Amino acid sequence: MQTEQDFAMSASVAESQSTVWPIHIEVRVAQNATSRFDTIRHAVHAYLTSSLSHIYLPSTIQGWEDVPLLASSIEKIVAAESPCPTASLPIEQTALQIHVYQPTDSDAFEELTSGSGRGEDEQIMAASVCELPSMSWEGLWESLIYSDDIKSKLLDYIYATVVFSDADVDFNVVSWNRVVLLHGPPGTGKTSLCRALAQKLSIRLSHRYSHARLLEINSHSLFSRWFSESGKLVQKLFSSITEMVEDEETFVIVLIDEVESLTAARAGAMAGTEPSDALRVVNALLTQLDKLKHRKNCLVMSTSNLATAIDSAFVDRADIVQYVDLPPREAIYEILRGCLIELVKKGIISDVEVPSLPQAQIFERTAQFSNLSLDPTVPGQSPPSASQTERLQSRERSKSIALRLLKLAQKCRDQEMSGRSLRRLPVLAHARYIGTLPSALPRVSVRPNGPTKSSGYEPRSAGAAVETWLDAMERVVESQATERARLHQ
Repeated sequence: MQTEQDFAMSASVAESQSTVWPIHIEVRVAQNATSRFDTIRHAVHAYLTSSLSHIYLPSTIQGWEDVPLLASSIEKIVAAESPCPTASLPIEQTALQIHVYQPTDSDAFEELTSGSGRGEDEQIMAASVCELPSMSWEGLWESLIYSDDIKSKLLDYIYATVVFSDADVDFNVVSWNRVVLLHGPPGTGKTSLCRALAQKLSIRLSHRYSHARLLEINSHSLFSRWFSESGKLVQKLFSSITEMVEDEETFVIVLIDEVESLTAARAGAMAGTEPSDALRVVNALLTQLDKLKHRKNCLVMSTSNLATAIDSAFVDRADIVQYVDLPPREAIYEILRGCLIELVKKGIISDVEVPSLPQAQIFERTAQFSNLSLDPTVPGQSPPSASQTERLQSRERSKSIALRLLKLAQKCRDQEMSGRSLRRLPVLAHARYIGTLPSALPRVSVRPNGPTKSSGYEPRSAGAAVETWLDAMERVVESQATERARLHQ
């Protein structure tokens, strides 16, 4: 006889199987593509629904190269994320959200200058503007790894503001400012996360806005050497931003890096410990933010390493105040694993399978109970074949790599290394303990309708063994610990 718990479990399973989950599909269009985005979107939808039985999350979708229209128009199809709690989903239970985009040239940056009011020849670089989506930030979102759901929280927040704006919710009853503040130790990826989010939004909102721009404010340059001019510089800059936002077809993301430079606590100015010009800057910034919050196509993101120095009025205006901590051991493992996979892909490290974090955790939990032998002969049984022995050796090697990477990740965590520090470890390890790169030949790619073109270099011989790389990484981490200890003496 079934109990109430059994009935509840059966109902939960039935509900899960009948639920239709939205899945975001990102389609990157080639620069030379001539087909319309709508045509590409319909073709991708037709391919996915007719050719795939399941969609795995996240994953890069393959097989579309056999469709002539897709092969001539797109470069990549990615199943990005979904609220679905499982890693795979039958195609019948999906509501495909297909986002087609064409990234711009990586050099598509502009400088936004502003006069100081003290002579026509004095111009300052107040901000830089980047057209989105940008090829230079492709893959940045996926490379950022955090201990909690920071990325999904930010995306969900943006979607909520879109829903509320579309519903024309009364600002006098329900208010939001479209301001996000990320704070935490240096090197934790706050600025990179802002840029990655801007890139992601330019893709996800492409059906609503034909253009997207990221404007990065140069906070330090807005302080003029002329007394009382800084507040005016802030007003002039935001006047330019307002002009951009006037175009309702353009989504504008404003990034204020090191926001404490512009929002120093006004209490210090009132007490005489900060110049009164800083007070004018804070007041001007808060006034401009209050004007921008009514614009549906604008988002203000800010970062800070010194959150205690920020004026409380600015913090109060932030809809999300998110602390970005140093990466834990699990996140460090994924960062180091990503570095190793990239070096293998580029031929610097010889080809090897790098276990995922879940696989590594299984190896770690079972390490004390399992002792795989490379020659598991049992009396009375025939010895293993060459292929079986090779598989055992491969598994044992993967296990060794995973366990060493986990130990290395723990050492990095004990030293409280930031993401920025972690990503430069492979360069230091190679320079100090591995030696020169293998000799290389120019890599040549053949274009269908043009001459050959050099696309970098490829090694003549196989790269260094992964064990050599792990030895070098362990040594460089130890040397980093010694140097940091000397620094704090």
